[in-house]
This record gives sequence, C-alpha cells and structure tokens, in this order.
Amino acid sequence: MAENGKLHGELLQAEAHTWNHSLSYIDSAALKCAVQLGIPDTIHNHAKPMPLSNLIAALPIHPSKAPYIHRLTRFLVHSSVLLVTKSGGDEEQEECYSLTPVGRLLVKEEAINLRAFLNICNEYVFQKSCYALGDWFQNDDPSPFCTAHGEKIWDYISHEPVYNDVFNEATAKDSELIMEVLLNGESKRVFDGLKSLVDVAGGNGAVASAIAKCFPAMKCIVLDLPHVIASVPAGNIENMEFVAGNMFESIPAANAVLLKWIMHDWEDEECVKILKKCREAIPIREEGGKVIIIDMVMEDPKRTDAYYNKAQLYMDFLVMALYGSKERNKKQWEKLFSEAGFSDYKITPTLGLRSLIEVFPK
Repeated sequence: MAENGKLHGELLQAEAHTWNHSLSYIDSAALKCAVQLGIPDTIHNHAKPMPLSNLIAALPIHPSKAPYIHRLTRFLVHSSVLLVTKSGGDEEQEECYSLTPVGRLLVKEEAINLRAFLNICNEYVFQKSCYALGDWFQNDDPSPFCTAHGEKIWDYISHEPVYNDVFNEATAKDSELIMEVLLNGESKRVFDGLKSLVDVAGGNGAVASAIAKCFPAMKCIVLDLPHVIASVPAGNIENMEFVAGNMFESIPAANAVLLKWIMHDWEDEECVKILKKCREAIPIREEGGKVIIIDMVMEDPKRTDAYYNKAQLYMDFLVMALYGSKERNKKQWEKLFSEAGFSDYKITPTLGLRSLIEVFPK
C-alpha cells in the first residue's frame, strides 16, 4: 500500500507539472491582457496601493466583466507582476494592488520598459515560428521561421514596415535597459580611453547615443543596413554618425567595435565572418583595439538563480525558432574567438541574463 501511495503521489505530481508546461502560454496571455487593459498604468497613476473596486472602475471594460477582474489580478499576483495587500487589518477588508519591479517594467510612462518586447513575443509571427519547431526538425529549412513563413526573418522584416517598427522598438527598449545598467555601474570602465567606437547593427542608435552622451570625447558610429539607416530621424549629437553598410562586407575603422545582442542571431560560420571584419576594423591590442560583445554566456556554473537560467533557456529556444541560431556557453564563445584570429578575451557577468565580453586581437 505504501509503495502504491508513493507511485500515486509521483503520478499526481507529474500531472501538475504537465499542466504547468502545457498551459504556460497563459502567463504571457495574462500579461498581454493586463497591458491591453492598462492595469499597470492605472495602478502606477494611482500612486498608492489601489483597491480592487477603484481599479475595476478605472478600467475600460464592459460592466458585465467586472467580476472577472479579480481572477486576472490574482493570477498577476502569482506571476509576481502585482503585490496584494489589505486596506486594513481585518481579513474582510478589500484587496489593494501595487506594482512589483516586474509590473513597473510594463508601465508606458516609465522611460525603461519592456512593453514592446512583451508585444512582439505575443505576435503570431513569433508564436507561429515556435510552433513550427516540430516540422522544422524534420525538414532542411534553415530556421523554424522559414518553415512557418516561407522566408528568413530578415527578409520578412524588410517588406513588413509595421512589424519592422515593432521589432526595432523592442530592440531599442532592451538597449535602454542594458545601457542604464552598463553606463551607471562598474562596467562603464569598458569604454575608458576609447577615442572611437562602431555599434554594429545599431538600429536607431539607442545604444550609441547613450554612449556618445556619456563620453562626449568619443566618436560613435552606428552601422546598419541602408533601409534601417534611412528610417532613422536626424539626431543632434555632435559626436555621433550613422553609416549604411553590411557587417559581412566591411566595418568602419575605430578603436573598438560593439556587438550588442548580435551574435546570437547567427550560426558559427557567420559569427566568425563578423568577428574577422571586426578584427580588420580595429588596431592591435597595444593601441587599445578590442571588440565589446554584450550577449549571453550559457551554462555558467556560478549562476544558480532559477529565473535567470530559465530565461536564458527560453531565449535560446527563441533564437533557434527565429534564426536557427543559438545562445553560447564559454567554450563555444572561445572557439569563435580563436577561429576569428583573436588572442584573448574577458567575460564579466554583470548584466543580468547577459555578460560583458571583451575580445582582444593579437
């Protein structure tokens, strides 16, 4: 009987785990719903814990749906988006909601937010690509995105201006978050002494402009494809320049080249080509030449936070689905650097999910 009880317990626990995996898409669906209804913005504007009745009254919902809002807020509390307290000591007092740090990243008015990332991850373009993984493993397409949409993601973006805007906004907002941490912490020293820097595939220049403002004596160049550069509005930062080009063909000369979240878009062969072009663009190490990479380093034995590890695994799957590429561990990074002709590198894990990697030429 005891043995049967143990087996039944394992079976029921396995059932719960399977439910959680099978229904995990509800996490992002609930977040999207909360943003669509303006829940984070409404609570933020209230400026103090907001009673449920006030929240319901402020939301743009049909009156018949009012009883369902508590179901959504309860889920958002469980997802660490909202924090719930009571309006008084009595257990019968009304629940009041405030935002957690996760919730604040969904507020439109916040200068640093991840609303665009949430939106693009919930677009059918991304989701259809992920659900095409099973078919992709059985064909010779370069990526699940190709299986789902019949072309590579870069080709798709080039003729879908609306999606291109959403993609660029998500990238820019991510850059703002990373640069806030990078330029206001110890890792800022990575730019010390540099007279010039090229931000490769720098999009609208969010990263380069932050660096240029922080280091006014440094010349910052943004390199990206012609159609990207053509859509960038004219700026007013004197030490910043936009250049149309292709990183596989040529990179403007500079003391340093910055690759922020670029390498995970490409397979090893393409990454080696990019790194070789970087090496051609910079001086020798003794003259300050280096490549600065902001990207993930997977399977770090020192990282024990389950949230970080799971987020990295999610992103590894996403880049596989979108590009047919991968996030890399230390040995895989080292192999790329060696094949591209670099002699040394340094990894500093100070950017949360990502690390700051300095790569030095011979």
